[in-house]
Amino acid sequence: MRQRNKPWAKEKLDQYPQYVISAPEQHKGKWQEVFEKNQPLHIEIGTGKGRFITGMAKANPNINYIGIELQDSIIVTALDKIIEEELSNVKLINVNAEDLREFFANFEVDRVYLNFSDPWPKTRHAKRRLTYKTFLNIYEDILVDHGEIHFKTDNQGLFEFSLMSFSEYGLLLKDVSLDLHNSQFEGNIMTEYEEKFSSKGNRIYRCEVQFK
Repeated sequence: MRQRNKPWAKEKLDQYPQYVISAPEQHKGKWQEVFEKNQPLHIEIGTGKGRFITGMAKANPNINYIGIELQDSIIVTALDKIIEEELSNVKLINVNAEDLREFFANFEVDRVYLNFSDPWPKTRHAKRRLTYKTFLNIYEDILVDHGEIHFKTDNQGLFEFSLMSFSEYGLLLKDVSLDLHNSQFEGNIMTEYEEKFSSKGNRIYRCEVQFK
């Protein structure tokens, strides 16, 4: 989906260093120092407009969250939500997920969330999918032992590809839902895309996987 460019977004992001970390590489291995409390660290890759990450931060004050989004015209909306809620346990970084090793030390992250990632449907673009093996290798490096990935999408093709990718990589499939909104799963925090797609009757797929 084409996003409206917001030329003022970068300036606004710079105005809130308490929420938007401008030089995340300087905090590698020391992310707990950025937060008020030392507690488990969860990151969302592709945080978009921030509905999920802010909802999770409100619901779980005993967890620290970092939302990662490359597009400043999108992440600025997430910033607005954090400002409105005055959340101290969530930060944002405006970077590319391919560079996660530059920002997080080995075993520094407890959980990774992937929500409605770009499906890159063409076969030749498979390596760009955030569940491709090269990305799984990055997550394995930064996650704690037995760290988890929680993944949601409305795209059946991406979900099937991801389950295969997880399995081939040797991850443990802990929970798989082929129709999340008609399941018994409790505590689901919807993203903007999730609300949009589910309102159209699209099935939402979800799984939890763990590194062994």
